[in-house]
Amino acid sequence: MIILPSHLAHSKALRKQEHTTKGIAGVFSRIRVINKLGETIMNWMRDYLYSPVLRFALRFKFLAFSLFIVALVLTMGSFNGGIIRGSFFPRIASDRVAVELLMPNGTNERVTDSIISLIEEKSRIVNQELTEKYLKGSDKQMFENTIKNLGPGSSAATLVINLLPGEERPDEVRSDVVTSRLRELVGPVIGVESLIYGSGGNFGGDPVSISLLGSNIEQLKAAKAELKQAMLDNALLKDIADNDPDGIKEIRLELKDNARPLGLDLRGIMNQVRSGFFGVQAQRFQRGQDEIRVWVRYARSNRSSISDLDRMRINTPTGAQVPLNEIADYSIERGDVAINHLDGLREIQISSDLSNPDETTATEILEWIRGEVMPDILARYPTVTPSYEGQNREAGKLVSSLRFVGLTVLFLIYMTIAFTFRSFSQPLLLILMVPFSLTAVAWGHYLHGFPVNILSLLGIIALIGIMVNDGLVLIGKFNSNLREGLQFDEALYEAGRSRFRAIFLTSVTTIAGLAPLLIEKSRQAQFLKPMAISIAYGIGYATLLTLILLPLFLSFGNSLKVGVKWLRTGGDVSKEEVERAIKEQNSGYDAH
Repeated sequence: MIILPSHLAHSKALRKQEHTTKGIAGVFSRIRVINKLGETIMNWMRDYLYSPVLRFALRFKFLAFSLFIVALVLTMGSFNGGIIRGSFFPRIASDRVAVELLMPNGTNERVTDSIISLIEEKSRIVNQELTEKYLKGSDKQMFENTIKNLGPGSSAATLVINLLPGEERPDEVRSDVVTSRLRELVGPVIGVESLIYGSGGNFGGDPVSISLLGSNIEQLKAAKAELKQAMLDNALLKDIADNDPDGIKEIRLELKDNARPLGLDLRGIMNQVRSGFFGVQAQRFQRGQDEIRVWVRYARSNRSSISDLDRMRINTPTGAQVPLNEIADYSIERGDVAINHLDGLREIQISSDLSNPDETTATEILEWIRGEVMPDILARYPTVTPSYEGQNREAGKLVSSLRFVGLTVLFLIYMTIAFTFRSFSQPLLLILMVPFSLTAVAWGHYLHGFPVNILSLLGIIALIGIMVNDGLVLIGKFNSNLREGLQFDEALYEAGRSRFRAIFLTSVTTIAGLAPLLIEKSRQAQFLKPMAISIAYGIGYATLLTLILLPLFLSFGNSLKVGVKWLRTGGDVSKEEVERAIKEQNSGYDAH
């Protein structure tokens, strides 16, 4: 508004130029030739492609409108039928593979180390295979390095494999390909609590994560076992794990009926057992700067075997002693490692990853669990309540936020346009085009092999702004044509013709600006591609919507207003007199 008019005022195009092809003048001359060629192409497209189509659409409105409806319905059907896939979050390619090993609590450190070392040895074979296949003749290795860690504790270990950066290795060598081959070479490992071959790239949490909530621990654990088994039987899932692993072995006492008449309870007996085997502090005294604590417990020979429990004597309140095996039974069971709560209820969470993201999505897996697996489990364990976590929870939070913000943004857009055009119907027609633009957004994701996800939705928000921009250009010219005295149909037709170049070039330049991102193969670009696809394909289709569908909406809106006024007055009503631009002109209001 300030700088551009000054540039245009000093343009050499406003002055007569000598026809020369030497030096800088020759360059400008060639540029003018190119501009003339571009103008000729644009005029040809407007006169011989767009104008006949617009005439046909305005003449056969319902036929033209039905084509857009059919395209939208086919898109929705393809989406629901799984042809166009949807997901919560995109899967971002990773340059790192992390293998996490968890053995039962209490496992000897040497056993844990031997298994993770076996996996490390198999990873070297995978590295050799991939290097010989894809980097033959190169001095580089497919794996930059591997890092093995033991701990925390003696039952956990990790192996981290750092791959070559995505730009330096072939597209075929993805992190999930590496984990699949490594899993195949390692094979089943007996006795592990969990073995997860993490391929990374899960933005927003685990793709599939279900929390079972309840206060009945037995039913929770039984439901967990059935759900976990169902997920293990599904070939589309891998790395199934839960946050309720078995703890170390514990001795659990259960009192017999004759214990309570003797004045004994479980707590007192447990304290005596603990004091005998673990010890009880009998004295504490100071010796110089040191504090000495004296503990009393059984001799090593009397506390080195579980059978020593049978010979242990329990003191009763009367001072008598009775053998432990006469007043209590004991069993050896694994305890709990952790106790988790969610919303005030005991929680056990089961999570997993997708074996092949190209075959299915987290959305489809959760629909399978909701519809086929959980109903039977809930029927058997009525105290259990499922909660779908991971990416599903994050997506829900984002959608809830966007629901409020999105409606607010649409309302502000509507009010801004309504105040600008002093019309309540024309802004509504612009917003009605938004659902139709989703046709190109969905098929754009299909062509690029991306599922429609949350990031695509953020791109749609940007698309709305561009669509409204193009629509304002056409509606503004349409209102101007009406004020100049053109008939309604001719004003609509000429508005489309005169604004064809501006709308078309806006879309072409936007798509051209996004083209480098659409064809970029680097791993960092994969995160942004869903947004770029939404905008680029959406604005390409929105050009057609603005130039064809918006005139149809304006025509339908005019017919509705004519009908309403005819019902109210009963007289003849022209198409022009119900439009806001003509009403303002007849009332003497200067719209400018």
